[in-house]
Amino acid sequence: MAGLKEIRIRIASVKTTRQVTSAMKIVSAAKLKKAQDAVSQIRPYANKLHGILTSLSSSLENSEDSIFTQQREPEKVLIILITSNRGLCGGFNSNISKNAAKLVHEKYSDQYKRGNVSFLSIGKQGGRQLKHLKMSVADSNNEIFDKLNFENVAALANQVLTDFEAGKFDRVELVYNQFKNAAVQIQTTEQFLPVELGDDTSSKNNADYIFEPSKEYIVKVLIPRILRIQFYKAIIDSFAAEHGARLTAMHKATDNATELLSYLTLQYNKARQASITGEILEITSGAEALKG
Repeated sequence: MAGLKEIRIRIASVKTTRQVTSAMKIVSAAKLKKAQDAVSQIRPYANKLHGILTSLSSSLENSEDSIFTQQREPEKVLIILITSNRGLCGGFNSNISKNAAKLVHEKYSDQYKRGNVSFLSIGKQGGRQLKHLKMSVADSNNEIFDKLNFENVAALANQVLTDFEAGKFDRVELVYNQFKNAAVQIQTTEQFLPVELGDDTSSKNNADYIFEPSKEYIVKVLIPRILRIQFYKAIIDSFAAEHGARLTAMHKATDNATELLSYLTLQYNKARQASITGEILEITSGAEALKG
């Protein structure tokens, strides 16, 4: 059994750790509430816009008039990982890097062998995790979470759109954690560019609307805006999922620290009682020796 001094040091250390994890849990809970509100506001708007785009594009004679809807052979691929700047959030970041590696090996293995797969990491942890998997990061953006708003995200999205338009990439994939609740994050992989419009068969039964300006012009203007909003939605989703994961991780860490503290306190009391009993025995033995 460890000595009283060693147990006291461990108890003090665990108490300090519990204070830290408890404080981080409270901070994450406050940030999660704000991020959750942002997600609940942006999701319906983004989904509705995408529905409008699909409905309009499916009624056009040539839906690939826009550069962002043209399906090209994916020779050069950009994979964007949305992670976090800070750790202590369980498997939040490692799951994203593993999903990105899985996407490469399953879908873009030939392009990766030719060196035509690039990674853009949003958040410091994404680059670190990829290095562990022996994958290099072409570019990163770690400042976006310092001031997370639509303007800053739109600037980054515009850079991606410009690179795609210039032919630097033929395919852009997003890999991020979608927020479901504080305890559950859904690892999501979705194609960002080119836009997958799909077939909107229900539009055949819809009324024939008169558009002003033309449908072609509306789609041309609408696609970049929707892409910026989709990009913003993915980052907001990931931001909320990060704080949910950290809240859960810190809650578990606080509970574990409390259990360990109870165990150490019990061990300390046992050791202290054993020490007192030993002293009493020594005194009794000394008194008996003096009598003899």
